[in-house]
Amino acid sequence: MNELILVNIAGVDKPGITSRITNLLSRYNIRILDIGQSVIHDQLSLGFLLDIPSEAASYEMIKEVFTKAQKLGLTIRFNPITAEQYDQWVREQSKSRYILTMLGRTITATHIARVSDVLAHQRMNIDVIERLSGRESLAADAPSQRACVEFSLSGEPEDPYTLRAALMAITHEHDVDIAFQAETMFRRNRRLVVFDMDSTLIQVEVIDELAKARGAGDEVARITEAAMRGELDFAQSFTKRLGLLKGLEEEKVKAIGASLPLTDGAERLIGTLKRLGYKTAIVSGGFSYFGAILKTKLGIDHVFANELEIVNGAVTGAVKGTIVDGKRKAELLKEIAAKEDIALEQVIAVGDGANDLPMLGLAGLGIAFNAKPIVRQTAKQSISTLGLDGILYLIGVRDRDIV
Repeated sequence: MNELILVNIAGVDKPGITSRITNLLSRYNIRILDIGQSVIHDQLSLGFLLDIPSEAASYEMIKEVFTKAQKLGLTIRFNPITAEQYDQWVREQSKSRYILTMLGRTITATHIARVSDVLAHQRMNIDVIERLSGRESLAADAPSQRACVEFSLSGEPEDPYTLRAALMAITHEHDVDIAFQAETMFRRNRRLVVFDMDSTLIQVEVIDELAKARGAGDEVARITEAAMRGELDFAQSFTKRLGLLKGLEEEKVKAIGASLPLTDGAERLIGTLKRLGYKTAIVSGGFSYFGAILKTKLGIDHVFANELEIVNGAVTGAVKGTIVDGKRKAELLKEIAAKEDIALEQVIAVGDGANDLPMLGLAGLGIAFNAKPIVRQTAKQSISTLGLDGILYLIGVRDRDIV
């Protein structure tokens, strides 16, 4: 009768350990039912679930592997597994799978304790915890640090609403972001990222900068803030703000376009996405004049925004064409995905304002970036502690993959 034995090996990592152990096991016609290996700070943890043909073989195997482990300076444990335990393990492979990503400038034991406590109360099992961020020097400047760990989870949360509320409470109380996603075939197979422009890809609201140059800064800023909070209809607020720009000289428009401040991490994110084969798009309630500048600078594939009409060297202040509001943003996202033959589940949408919510909700992964409270509460995920390149962690990209 076959025996099932779980083998756990630990010790200082060095090249060749796995090779030596598995070569030894190969002498006994052993089937490996499960295997896992990880290394933390040069400390190895290696495990096998073995299906051994007979008790006699298991006795000889245990003796020989134990001796080999001692010679290698490793500790080893052998635990018999019953057929019932194995069958239960097989049945559990049908459990739902989720990914929780925690990111910030630093991660502490308190952060891990709070999150793991929430998961325990939801009766979800943590299968794997992996660091996605790079190794940080102790002498590194704190502002440049990034920290990210990814939890692979199994099981269904008992109360998804309570789970989301508890995770949001942690992000409010501590300087971390937490993303919780279903682990599906689409999560690591996204193909299109659609960005809002103002206060997302760039650090400013361009219409506010234009208004300052026109001498109407305060009035336009008040309208902008109210619109971004969802207190005003976007199309009406846009028309009012644009009207206040009438007469602005084209030279001032060019000067603003030449000095657009990119958001931290934007170039790293888009450069990495391009190397990974992603398509990128700007869908903005701002102006295509500035979107075209970013398209050239960053290599964006598609740009859709409002037209800033300039006649005889000055802004007319008139609305031209269909206003790109929240509804239109969602429509454009669908049109771009269809043109590129990409499923909506494979689309990532990123924005900060209330007018971004329709497209954030439509995309497979909607991310509120440095967003207003109403947007953070509504969007599927949010990032506030890191730059725009923190999005890479949410699709499972490690820092070492980029380096």
